[in-house]
Amino acid sequence: MRENATTDKIVNVSGLQKTFGVYKAVDDISFAIEAGEVVGLLGPNGAGKSTTIQMLLGLIAPSAGRVEIFGMDPWRQRERVLQRANFSSAYVALPYNLKVMENLKVFAGLYGVKKPKEKIAELMEFFEISHLANKMTGGLSSGESTRLNLCKALLNDPDLLLLDEPTASLDPDIADKMRKKLITVQKDRGLTIIYTSHNMQDVHELCQRVLFLHKGKIIAEGHPDAILQEFGSESLEDLFISIARGGHQVP
Repeated sequence: MRENATTDKIVNVSGLQKTFGVYKAVDDISFAIEAGEVVGLLGPNGAGKSTTIQMLLGLIAPSAGRVEIFGMDPWRQRERVLQRANFSSAYVALPYNLKVMENLKVFAGLYGVKKPKEKIAELMEFFEISHLANKMTGGLSSGESTRLNLCKALLNDPDLLLLDEPTASLDPDIADKMRKKLITVQKDRGLTIIYTSHNMQDVHELCQRVLFLHKGKIIAEGHPDAILQEFGSESLEDLFISIARGGHQVP
């Protein structure tokens, strides 16, 4: 981790909005994330999570408000931001017509990784996919693809890692292994992680703080246990379902 990564807020979001015609996907949200925090973005489909992630990555421009990553605007200074950040999603596939090793070599070249062979070997061993080096990416299982995506996302030793549903479609055993791997990486490297998931066990084990979104607004923020107490719910899963079905009154 770079020296100045521990001295400043990694993410600053103020009054962020994104509209598509008359539809407000993100409606005036503000939050900050300190170096080394693992923060979950929760909420039912349509809550604004993916749109927020896309604005943080500089993929789409905000309609209003401000985003700063490492003190920079990810829309205007995207290349500089992405030198220190990375992204992994269960819904974004790597080129299927390349072998696993070929994919990692391509991304290592794009990221300007020093000693790429050593870095790739280290990550493949850590995520237990060394034996897949010569397998076509299109032939991987969901669990293997997840591990490959995480290898890709850590190639540039990012200070900020954005994870979108990384354990989606995984069986409970593989999902548990991936959670433990991520916890190890986060602690060893002091990574700042923004994590979206519908798996509430992921959230409870990984996230120190949660931002609960509903219809584009942040309706609750804090430690998962504090949010449960605020809403009088026994589990994040129960709360998630209740809000999605309209059973909880929200601002």
